[in-house]
Amino acid sequence: MKNTIYLRRKHKVIIQAGQDHLPDAYLATSLKNLESLGYTFSIKLIEQVRTLSLDDFAGFYNQLIKDIMKMVGAHVHYQPMYPNFPQQVMEAEESALYINAIIHYLTHLFPKTEVKERLPLLDRVDLKVIDLGSDQEFNEMVKHLLSANTSISDTDKGDIEWAIAHSDDVQSLLPPEIPLKENVGFVVGVLLKYEKASMVPLSPYFKTATDVLRLETALSDGDVSLASNTKFKKFKRSERRLMLGLLEQCPHITEDMLRHKNRWIRLGEILHPGEYKNQFHKCREAFDVLRNNKAFKTFGSEVETALLHKNMSKAISLLKTRPGEFARRLDHLLRTVSDPQVVITPFAEVADRVSTPILLQVLAHFAHRHEYPDTRIFFPKGNVAKVMGIKNKLPALDREVCLSMIHICQATLTKRFSALPSLGNVFIDKRLKNFVVPFSLRSASKARRTLVRGSQLDIPEGNTIRFFTWWKEGKVNGIETGDVDIDLSAVIYDDKWWYKEHISFTNLKSAAYNACHSGDIVSAPDGACEFIDVDIPSALRHGARYVIMSLHSYSKHPFSALPECFAGWMIRQHPNSGEVFEPATVQEKVDLAADTQICIPAVIDLKERKVIWADLALKRHPDFYNTVEGNQRGMVLMGKAITTLIKPNLYDLFQLHGIARGVLVEEKRGADTVFAVQEGITPFDMEKIMAEFLV
Repeated sequence: MKNTIYLRRKHKVIIQAGQDHLPDAYLATSLKNLESLGYTFSIKLIEQVRTLSLDDFAGFYNQLIKDIMKMVGAHVHYQPMYPNFPQQVMEAEESALYINAIIHYLTHLFPKTEVKERLPLLDRVDLKVIDLGSDQEFNEMVKHLLSANTSISDTDKGDIEWAIAHSDDVQSLLPPEIPLKENVGFVVGVLLKYEKASMVPLSPYFKTATDVLRLETALSDGDVSLASNTKFKKFKRSERRLMLGLLEQCPHITEDMLRHKNRWIRLGEILHPGEYKNQFHKCREAFDVLRNNKAFKTFGSEVETALLHKNMSKAISLLKTRPGEFARRLDHLLRTVSDPQVVITPFAEVADRVSTPILLQVLAHFAHRHEYPDTRIFFPKGNVAKVMGIKNKLPALDREVCLSMIHICQATLTKRFSALPSLGNVFIDKRLKNFVVPFSLRSASKARRTLVRGSQLDIPEGNTIRFFTWWKEGKVNGIETGDVDIDLSAVIYDDKWWYKEHISFTNLKSAAYNACHSGDIVSAPDGACEFIDVDIPSALRHGARYVIMSLHSYSKHPFSALPECFAGWMIRQHPNSGEVFEPATVQEKVDLAADTQICIPAVIDLKERKVIWADLALKRHPDFYNTVEGNQRGMVLMGKAITTLIKPNLYDLFQLHGIARGVLVEEKRGADTVFAVQEGITPFDMEKIMAEFLV
């Protein structure tokens, strides 16, 4: 399992050197097989593999192949309705496609088709290199995840849990501080689950009542982000004493508990603080305020009262005691006052106490304050990716005011970063402007490579983009799913987001756009798949700009209720060569496991040849129509949201570090530190970025 995690995250594996010599025939055959999946070994890994016995190599290789096949989606059998796709669909009469679909809906049978021999794969594929890693680097990777200053994904949490569960020295994995509070609750919950908490002093990790609430939520298998409610379990007496003890040591617990009043009232009925007459006095007083609705003046109410009475000096004085809250309110405050210096000067005095992620977001906000599109986009907090759009009604703000805020943030960050170790000569790839800083991966789906929503990937050589999905019905938690119908669709728009065409089960092909669908399958007892091809030059000739890839659960099953469901895309240079699914050509594969019925994995910008990472999901809306044509308003909102996202990018983040900690250079050759897309520190080194560059 360690190599499974390491391979997925870093394209590295750990092998202990042996005393034998593996015959070249076995090594060469293995490398050739790996090429068919789009991978190969580095020189260092080849040299290490050569020292293995045949039995040891067989064990390593068999597991490696299983892991890679799972990563790219090659672990299942693909049987599209039209096996000679795409040529078969493009050449078929519309009437024949329609009749075949009706027969399939009634019988679940595929049309009888003579499967033609396909040409071997003619596409040239850039192989991904698997390198030799080490236990030390693996542990450092886990430590980086735990040191992340932003939220992490469920996949990250699963990797952390495995590492803690299988570690003989948990203390060596844990950093001195876990900066993100929701990670504290999760990690301590895992330590308690595997009975390893006694190895670690827990109290230093808990600084607020909400920290304790997150732990209680984690132990109840709930959402530690607190975006959704949790049904709390009945805690053992020893667990209750631990919770109350951690809560008692925290300052200002009453005010903090009032933020989640109803949850704490429910917890009070489980924790029974009144049982401990000579202990936990602060806890008993706080629960008394909550249960009996006693008056209690909170920080938030004091600020709002001051603003209501236009007592700006008092509001600012209060906010200076909580700089993070001050930063979040800056735009509103600056629009409220007649003299912006009333806000700017006090914020400058406390900016050094604002976290790096918040400062970066403030910096990006004011840097682009006059560039916001007509619709402002928000991603609500929670474990499921969602998007909300509101009309941009932000009043104008003087450019000099924005420049002042930019200068404060840049100066504060530069000073902060200058205290970190030197980077020497620093090269920064300008393409990193296309990658968003990882502030929140909480709702990120499990993927071959984790990316931040809104990041843009170059489309490699090839003019056909092939979307794919595979799903299976069966038993989940002992309950039969019944027939499951997942529909793959592609909607095509021009550069102003006017609808041009769609490819879906209602429209299997478009001659003008040279685009087609492999056939709508409505049942998957043994697994089912669908494909869509879009020819980029044809689409551009007909005025297209954007393509939204989407998946709808027509049968209304949430993706989380399926045994397995995933989607992805390939770039094909010769779409009629090779198999319909060629693992070596897979660019990305995303597992769909959210409690939703709609997913938009990506938006394609055909003009710029970019894949824009979306990873957006929706629950079924009452007004939703179960065809892509009936959901145009939502689709356009999603597309605009992800293509106009204004977020801090990695280029700007690394440039701040380069200025503060080294000397910026124009050439990679001779650079001590390289920030680039494919070498040095890359956008895919999420753990390192979150732990070392967002400090």
